[in-house]
Amino acid sequence: MPSRGPSAPTAARKEVSNELDCLLTVDEAAERLGTGVRFVRRLVAERRIVFVKVGRHVRIADSALTAYIEAHTVQPARRVRPSYGRAA
Repeated sequence: MPSRGPSAPTAARKEVSNELDCLLTVDEAAERLGTGVRFVRRLVAERRIVFVKVGRHVRIADSALTAYIEAHTVQPARRVRPSYGRAA
């Protein structure tokens, strides 16, 4: 029987986890983002960031936090200089 590739949970685990990937507490994630703890807890509650439940504790993988930052980074808009006609 041909292999159909990795299952979704396995693929998601490979995406997020890494041998050197550490799990951050909510306080550490908030400090890294430069926000309050409430903001990080709201991201978790609204499922807007990937997180890990270790018993009743919430942990956020360092790679998941980096991915969230990269996904929400806004590039600056280039200013287009108006083209003025030649001076007479």
